[in-house]
Amino acid sequence: MKLKFLFLLVCVLFAAACVQGPPATTGNVAQNNSNGGGSAAKTDGKIKIGFSMATLKEERWQRDRQAFEAHCKQMNVECVITVADNKSDKQANDVDNLLTQGVSVLVIAPNDATQAASMVDKAKAQGVPVISYDRLINSDKIDLYVSHQVPVIGRKIAEYALQKVPKGNYIMVYGASTDNNAVIMRKEQEAVLKNAVDSEAIKIVANQHITEWKPEEALKMVENALTQNGDNVQAVVVSNDGMASGAISALDKRGLSGKVIVTGQDAQLDALQNIAAGKQSMTIYKPIIPLANAAVEAAIKLAKKEPLTDAKPFKNDNIGKEIPANLLEIIVVDKDNLMNTVVKDGYAKYEDVYANVPADQRPPKP
Repeated sequence: MKLKFLFLLVCVLFAAACVQGPPATTGNVAQNNSNGGGSAAKTDGKIKIGFSMATLKEERWQRDRQAFEAHCKQMNVECVITVADNKSDKQANDVDNLLTQGVSVLVIAPNDATQAASMVDKAKAQGVPVISYDRLINSDKIDLYVSHQVPVIGRKIAEYALQKVPKGNYIMVYGASTDNNAVIMRKEQEAVLKNAVDSEAIKIVANQHITEWKPEEALKMVENALTQNGDNVQAVVVSNDGMASGAISALDKRGLSGKVIVTGQDAQLDALQNIAAGKQSMTIYKPIIPLANAAVEAAIKLAKKEPLTDAKPFKNDNIGKEIPANLLEIIVVDKDNLMNTVVKDGYAKYEDVYANVPADQRPPKP
């Protein structure tokens, strides 16, 4: 009887040893579930920021990416950056992928301000905070809008043109109609110019929103306007430097470069060179590093559920609602203060800015 009992006991123990338990989970594997990115938490607790960018085509956006990545590294947080190549559908897919990867916070520089609202909805449904970066998304669900003072940019551009050319014919070159920044700037520019237009001191002979802010489209638009007005144009009010380069190309063909006021925004190197050479009149200098840093630091606070104490209400006129915003200051740059702004700050090198200016015509090197 004892032998039979011992035999049965050995069999039971042998069978138990042959059964394998579930494999162990390593500390850095994200646990995905049906709730998507907001509930997917990395077990090592490291914050993961997703940055969905619309484009890298312009120089300024390349600076944004570099600054964002650098500050994430400095702050010891992970970041995943996607670029939509100015395609709204691709950006929607990019956002889906970022949420699937379990980002703690989503930062969006939208290609289409209205379409991006659905991306915000999806993120918020999964518990992921959203920051609207540089361009304002048409949603009251965003946790923060981080940008420069876009209304001020619009006003400063128009004020500069009006000061230099209080009378004459104007061409107005606006950015993409799908970009809230372009819409905001247009509104502000029109407000600045209204009295001069009403008094007929200036006449807007052409105005157009340019698809995707494309320089080549701006060139065509300005060429057509010059042709229709017999080259009788005194100012081309342009909303960014890329399109300004197209306008300058159109003016060059007519021998008008340097004779017509041309505005811009972003302080791209080619724009700074054109300003130094007298082809472009001004640009708006928007320091990129403080902008990217502010976005990263706000994202970290949101991930930690900390209050955004620097945020102030900003009304989005398109949806008629206020959203929290952190708007950074801007600087008007023209030929008179190139040295004391972009060169002094190290944003652009002296040799690069004045590359197209004869050495004997350059200001003294600092």
